[in-house]
Amino acid sequence: MKILLLFLTFFSYAFANPLQDAIDKAQPGAVIKLQNGIYQGNLLITKPLSIVGQGEQVEIRGDAHGSVVTIQSSQVVLKNLIITNSGSNMQQIDAGVTIHKAVFVEISNCRLRDVLYGIDMDMVENSLIKNNDITVTKNTIPLRGNGLKLYFSHYNTIEHNKIHETRDVTLNYSHHNFFENNIFVNNRFATHLELSNSNHFKANVYRYNSVSMMFMGAKDTLVEDNEIFSATGAAGIGVMIGHVSNFIFKDNSVRYNAKGLYIQGAEKSRGMKRTIEANEIAYNAEALHFHASIKDNTIRHNSIHGNIDDVIKDVGGGFDASNVVEFNYWDRYDGFDRNNDGVGDTPYKVYQHADMLWQENHKVKFFYAAPVMALLDFLLKLAPFVEPTLVMEDKKPTFQSFSLSRQLHQSQ
Repeated sequence: MKILLLFLTFFSYAFANPLQDAIDKAQPGAVIKLQNGIYQGNLLITKPLSIVGQGEQVEIRGDAHGSVVTIQSSQVVLKNLIITNSGSNMQQIDAGVTIHKAVFVEISNCRLRDVLYGIDMDMVENSLIKNNDITVTKNTIPLRGNGLKLYFSHYNTIEHNKIHETRDVTLNYSHHNFFENNIFVNNRFATHLELSNSNHFKANVYRYNSVSMMFMGAKDTLVEDNEIFSATGAAGIGVMIGHVSNFIFKDNSVRYNAKGLYIQGAEKSRGMKRTIEANEIAYNAEALHFHASIKDNTIRHNSIHGNIDDVIKDVGGGFDASNVVEFNYWDRYDGFDRNNDGVGDTPYKVYQHADMLWQENHKVKFFYAAPVMALLDFLLKLAPFVEPTLVMEDKKPTFQSFSLSRQLHQSQ
C-alpha cells in the first residue's frame, strides 16, 4: 500500500536539502506531494516512489552542477513539476532528468528549461515520457544538449511532448520505441535514429528544424501520419534516409523543405528496402533527392506536386530494375488517359539533363520560375545538348491527387 507524504511549501536553507531528506526517509512506493514553491534539486532517487506537484509552480531547481534529478530505480514517477538549472558539462551529460538502468519510469506533465540536456535515458525500458515541455539552455547549437536522448533503451512510449529549441533528439541502439503526437520545433536534428530497430513514429508534427527526421543504420522502422514541414536553411531536409532496411514511410505530409526526402543508396548495398507510399510530397525545392544509386525503392500512391524538382540524383548510379514506382500523382505529367481508367497511357519519366545549371548550382534555383529559365527548360527537353539520364520512371502515373487518410494537424 502506498504511503502518502505531504511536503509543504516551507523552504529553509537551514537544511542541506529537505526534499532529498524526505526522499531518503520515504518508504518504497511513497507519494511525495509538493505545494507551489522552489525546491532544491540535485536529487538522487534510488527507490520506487512518486514526486507529484500539486500546483502549477512547483519548481525543482538544481545548483548548476550535474543533473537536477537522477533516477537509479524502477517505478519512479515525476509529475507536474518544473525542472531547471542543471550543470553545463557536456561530457558528463548534465540533464534535467537522468534515468539509468530502470524500468517503468514515468515523466509526465513536466516543464524542463535552463538545462543542458532535457531527459537522458540510459538503459531504460517500458517507460513513459508524456505531456512534457522540453527546452534547453540557449547556447549556440553545437553547445546545446539534446532535448531527449535514448541509449540502449527499449519499449518506451514518448507521446504528447513538445520539444523545442534543443540540439537533437537521438536514439542509439534503442529498439521498439513508440513516438506519437509529439511536436518538434526549432531543433537541429529533431529525430536522429542510428543503429536502432523496430521503432514507430506516428502523428508527430515537425516545424522549422534543420533536419526533421534522420534514419541511419536502422531496420523495421514505421513512419506514418506525420507532418514534416519547413526544414530551415538552404539545405533543410525533411527526411534523411540512409542504410535502412524494411523502412516504411506512409501517409505523411512533407511540405516546404529544401529537400523533401533525401535518400542515400549505396551502389553495392543489397536488401536495403524502402517503401514510400501514400504520402503528400509538395511545395519542396526537391521532392526526392537520391545520393548515389536509385534502387530497392517501392514508391507508389504518392501525391507529388508543386515542387521545383520532382527527382534529383547527385552522384553515380542510375534507375535500377529493383525499383517499383507506380500509381503516383505527378503534377508535371503531360500524358493522356484515353480509356478513362485514371492511369496515364504512357509512363512518367524523369530525366536528368547534364546541362541543367540549377542541378549543379543551387543559387541558380532562385531564378527557376523566371521566363528565361522556363524557356531554357523547354529547349533542353526538346533538344538536349547531351543525352539525358533516366532517373525515375512511373509506369502507371495517376491523373488525380489523393486525399491523405487522416486530417492534417493544425499548425501549432
